[in-house]
Formats: sequence, structure tokens, C-alpha cells
Amino acid sequence: MTDLSAPVEAAPAQFPDERPRPALDLLIWDAPNIDMTLSTVIGARPTAASRPRFDAIAAWFVDGANGVGGADGAPDAPEVEACVFANIPPVVGSMRGWVEALRGFGYSVFARPKIQSDDDIDQDMLDHIEVRAHSHRLRRLVVFSGDGRNFAEPLEELVRAGTEVVVVAFSEVAGYAIGSELLRFIDIEDVPGAFAVPLDRVRLDALPPDGAWLRPTKNLREFVASYTARRSS
Repeated sequence: MTDLSAPVEAAPAQFPDERPRPALDLLIWDAPNIDMTLSTVIGARPTAASRPRFDAIAAWFVDGANGVGGADGAPDAPEVEACVFANIPPVVGSMRGWVEALRGFGYSVFARPKIQSDDDIDQDMLDHIEVRAHSHRLRRLVVFSGDGRNFAEPLEELVRAGTEVVVVAFSEVAGYAIGSELLRFIDIEDVPGAFAVPLDRVRLDALPPDGAWLRPTKNLREFVASYTARRSS
């Protein structure tokens, strides 16, 4: 006799030929957005010391996947894939070395030429997420981006479909994730080892009890001079 009170286990997602789809943890890195928002939160052009460490971030991401099935390579551990999406300017400069370093850390890189000022890679990222959501059972998706305009709705839909979605960005510019009831948010500086030294920023979500001074990001006289010039032109 069937025990109708027994819990029903969800059937594993399957390919059309009935093979179960492999579980996958996927990391997506929005390079243009992270670079832009990093400059915003520190009020200056990033230096080598203030740029994210992709080796430490890779280790953090894989450790999170291994926590499901134990050590890497365990039978029930999910597959892992990390992808960086980048716009490449006409003058490549140091970009080649950066791309090769990423590949050496185990990241796939999607590189699109930056020809027009409005050339972007947001749709490429969303397309890749959709491809992986069909080819695998997307267990965990980690998105490094503060772009709520393009990502908020698709990411929340994935949560409703059963994927754990983690947004990693700077708290100053990631209101869409912080305010969401479905998305989990982590400030990028809270990822262990993500930066070699603490960033020169004061987080409004982590103020000291006695308060903190926020320094100006522009010289007052220089700003007024440019403001006056704009008004008189």
C-alpha cells in the first residue's frame, strides 16, 4: 500500500532523451559594470592594488560549490563554470595580458569589440545564462554586476524556477539586489581575499557606531570653476 503521507522527491531535470541534466554552479562577471562602479565607490581610477583578485574570487566560488558535495570531484558535487564578459576597446593595450591571466585562472572570457559608445554585453550575459539553464540544472548562479535595469527581472525569474541566485557587487550601487526579497546580496569586498588591501570607501551599510566622514571625490574649487564655466557657455 502506498504511503500517501511520505514526502515526494522532485524528479531530476532531464534532457529530451531522459538523461538527467548535470547540476551546475555558474559565475558571471560583468567587467564593464564592475570596473565603472569600482571607480565610483573609490572616487578615483582603480590601480593594480584596488582591482579585484580573480584568483581569490575563483577559490571562493569553487569552495561554495564544493560545500554541496564535499571535496572537488565528489560524485554529487556540481560542475563549475566561471565566465568574464568584457568589451575590448580598439586600442587593446594591457587588455591582452588581463584576458590571458583570467584564462589561466580557469575563467572563460567572452570578448566583444567596443566600437560604438553604446556597445554592451548585457544581452550576451543573459543569453549565456539561458543556454546554461537549458543545458544543465542551474543550481547556483553568482552574478557580479550592479546593473539592476537589465538583470533584476531575469534573475528573480530564475529564483522562482528553483535556482539560487547570488548578486555580488558594491552596496553603493546594488539597490536592486539589496531590496529584493528573492535575490541574495554580497558586497564584493566581503568575498575573502577579493582585494589585496581594503578599498578607500565608507560603506553606508557598515558604518561605525560613532559615524564616519565621507571625503569629497572632487576638489571644491575645481568643481565650482567647471560649474561656472558651464553656466556661462
